Amino acid sequence: MDPFTIAVPEGELDDLRSRLRRTRFAVPTAKDWEAGVDPEYLRSLVSYWADEFDWRAAEARLNEYPQYVADGTHFVHIRRDPTRPPVLLTHGWPSTFAELLPLADLLEVDVVIPSLPGFLWSTPTEGPTTKVAIAERYHRLMTETLGYDRYFAFGGDIGGSVCGWLATMYPDQVAGIHVIHGPFPSDFAEPITAAEQVWLDSDDDRGEEDGGYGAIVGTRPDTVAAALLDSPSGLAAFIIDKLRAWSDCHGDLESRFSRDDICTIVTLYWVTASIGTSFRPYYDGSHNGARPTIAVPVAVTQSQEWNMPLFPRSIADRAASDIRRYLAPDGGGHFMAFEEPKLVAAELTAFMHDIT
Repeated sequence: MDPFTIAVPEGELDDLRSRLRRTRFAVPTAKDWEAGVDPEYLRSLVSYWADEFDWRAAEARLNEYPQYVADGTHFVHIRRDPTRPPVLLTHGWPSTFAELLPLADLLEVDVVIPSLPGFLWSTPTEGPTTKVAIAERYHRLMTETLGYDRYFAFGGDIGGSVCGWLATMYPDQVAGIHVIHGPFPSDFAEPITAAEQVWLDSDDDRGEEDGGYGAIVGTRPDTVAAALLDSPSGLAAFIIDKLRAWSDCHGDLESRFSRDDICTIVTLYWVTASIGTSFRPYYDGSHNGARPTIAVPVAVTQSQEWNMPLFPRSIADRAASDIRRYLAPDGGGHFMAFEEPKLVAAELTAFMHDIT
């Protein structure tokens, strides 16, 4: 396990700024956000990123957290209370470990935040980047590298799915999991209730409206990566489109993410050239098998997705047999830990106290 400090060479930042200043902006297809990212917003953000954003200040803030690399995994490790089980915080896409730092600040136990395989400074898995492969890597980190006997896991999106696999693969060492927008069963056995059918239909509708990104990165990731790895403004457009669509921002992106937040996220992807490998969980998704029912204690905090009703509690009950806490708050979207860190910290802390 080696200590790690983020230190982006100045030459890379100069190249980034130069590329941003030479951006060729697309001719708009529609106005505002109707056809994707708002062209005028992107133009304004690119100008800010190139000429006002202070990466060194952001870098210094990130380096306040102790970071390490072990067996190809980059992670934050905050030590607080060795007498209590720690918690593993897991992010999704298009996120980074930085999204989980506001939540980590509010917790009283040891916290571990790894970067997903292929994200930032974490190397991709040797084989397909399945949820099982990620769970195996994370469990080795927690038990073999860091020496914890028992731990909790928290996550949403890809991270939430990984939590489910950790729970079913290592039930004796995973004390419980807290997930955002989940857990979901591997399949829906009959009978399906009316409320469940409404949710399933809305999920299909959402896929038609917003699922194009998943289809292309899940089938032609290298084609997309070729464009995004060579254009920082293109990379920003691809990411902020999802930050706005999936957060509970009601159309106002900067009500949830400041410009510095946005520029930090996109800069992390840019300087690590990792957007292409971040697509692998989508491309390798067909290798994921059917996950067994989760038997360890589970807490669920529902996210508010932009065009999708809250899924019925019965869906979570199909996936997990021991749901201890279930909350559908009034606010907080796909990036719940960043959008509502106090709420999530309170739920996670109460859940861990209930178990231990």
